[in-house]
Amino acid sequence: MEYFLQQLINGITLGSIYGLIAIGYTMVFGIIGMVNFSHGDVFMVSAFIALIAFLVVTTWLGISSIAIALIVMLVVGMTLTGLWSWVIEKLAYRPLRGSFRLAPLISAIGVSLVLSNFIQIVQDPRNKPIPPMFDPSAVIPITTGENGFAVVLAYKQIVIVLVTAVLLGIFWYIVQKTSLGRAQRACEQDRKMAALLGINVDRTISATFVMGAGLAAVAGVMYLMQYGVISYQDGFIPGVKAFTAAVLGGIGSLPGAVIGGLLIGLIETFFSGYFSLAYKDVAAFSILAIVLIFMPQGLLGRPEVEKV
Repeated sequence: MEYFLQQLINGITLGSIYGLIAIGYTMVFGIIGMVNFSHGDVFMVSAFIALIAFLVVTTWLGISSIAIALIVMLVVGMTLTGLWSWVIEKLAYRPLRGSFRLAPLISAIGVSLVLSNFIQIVQDPRNKPIPPMFDPSAVIPITTGENGFAVVLAYKQIVIVLVTAVLLGIFWYIVQKTSLGRAQRACEQDRKMAALLGINVDRTISATFVMGAGLAAVAGVMYLMQYGVISYQDGFIPGVKAFTAAVLGGIGSLPGAVIGGLLIGLIETFFSGYFSLAYKDVAAFSILAIVLIFMPQGLLGRPEVEKV
């Protein structure tokens, strides 16, 4: 039982990171119908930005407070990553918006390769470790009875799950209750009609890219906090897993993206713990295939309606 609960905690933590990245995929696809395959590498770049910000705060400025360092990492990471994503949308995606459907996809793959190789050149191919942000002994032992079991719940895992839950609530409120959210939902339904009604479609799409990149930046900070190391190659696999989570949960649904991320994280963790670490990706994608056979729209997605 203790092993099961420990794997459950680890799976929820990993799934929360996937869910944060998946929200960016689902927001962009929901509005312009494009799979932004560079989003995983945007997450990787944000993690490097957060790492540099952490080293500047703790080493150069000599600030030892983890709370201040974490806030600086989040603010700097979200700001610079959002700006970077805005530039990418403006230069690489917007000119191709009216082109044939594969053009933006090819452009996204090209941007992904550019980001990956740029970080490889600037930061070199070696893994970049970060000093522990939390004391390794900062855990909550959960025990039951005299002969009970002990499960370790690290404070960093609590932070990751809480941050995911809070951000999901904030972004759901923005999409459902604000003028920007109404503009995003209008563009999702019909961009031409939204433009005729006075909505600035270009600005709305750019804001969506920036919001998705901000969430990817938070995921980058959480990834560093959890694993303590980042590499230029760490954008592709988490990006594919997050896209899988978005599809599993229902592309276009913010709660679905987080639920899909949690499911992917749990499947990976339990399969690695009870069966084989080498085939954890096979298990995750197999579950995705099975779900899509019976629910092509995903768990919380809306069925596609053909316009005639």
